[in-house]
Amino acid sequence: MTSEQHETGRVAVAKTCKLYVGGKFPRSESGRVYPVRDAAGAPLANVAHASRKDLRDAVAAARGAFPGWSGATAYNRGQVLFRIAEVMEGRRAQFGTDVAAAEGLGADEAAAVVDAAIDRVVWFAGWTDKIAGVLGAANPVAGPYFSFSVPEPSGVVGVLAPQDSSLLGLVSVLAPVLATGCTAVVVTSAERPLPAVTLAEVLATSDVPGGAANLLTGRAAELGPWLAAHGEVDALDLSGADAELRPELERAAAGTVKRVLRAGRGAPDWTAAPGLERLRAFTEVKTTWHPVGT
Repeated sequence: MTSEQHETGRVAVAKTCKLYVGGKFPRSESGRVYPVRDAAGAPLANVAHASRKDLRDAVAAARGAFPGWSGATAYNRGQVLFRIAEVMEGRRAQFGTDVAAAEGLGADEAAAVVDAAIDRVVWFAGWTDKIAGVLGAANPVAGPYFSFSVPEPSGVVGVLAPQDSSLLGLVSVLAPVLATGCTAVVVTSAERPLPAVTLAEVLATSDVPGGAANLLTGRAAELGPWLAAHGEVDALDLSGADAELRPELERAAAGTVKRVLRAGRGAPDWTAAPGLERLRAFTEVKTTWHPVGT
């Protein structure tokens, strides 16, 4: 009990950390939780430990949300992403507290991480209506035809979020999935999940349709193989998978012909400019030929 609580005789209400699936906050169907500690080892919270059933529910929610989200205009998706950044801006203090505790940073360092994460969402928001212009093309052909290529969203993307970068890394892998018109099932950092729990609250109070983004707290080593083998998942981001686990996940993903974004060697620099790699990774370029004059 803090000195303030001792003086008032009041015990603060502890936060209950739940999953975020289909726009709602269910507890894990297994009833499991696991303790989360700060960088110094002090207990912070008990977090829901997602199960295979929770993952299946999240994939079903993402699949159900895909037609509506992918069918929205690029401009509308950009506005939704910008709304996420807007709500994050209003909760900078909470994110700063979560990041400082999770990553052992000082207040100023944590605030810088939060600002970078908000800016990252805005960056991808600005790309939603430019993806087609950059990744698509009008193709020169020798004949009486029009030929044009247009990027389309792949579908449901399973994301193993970075384990060390609890907020900036998380938004760096989630925002491009949403920007392309895909829907996401994200397994968050196991040891640093609290920024993701707060981000789920932001998603729920933004304009993101229920099911477009689903966040599961739990272990990538447990949930990753099920995500990789799921037949309704169209693409897989291995950013948060251990090097030992990646070959197994790639083999499982090959069984259902998923697009796989492999993790690079070494620790990624999430503060660096993101580029277009993640936007390309979750789009499929489709080419149409049409006769001239008909």
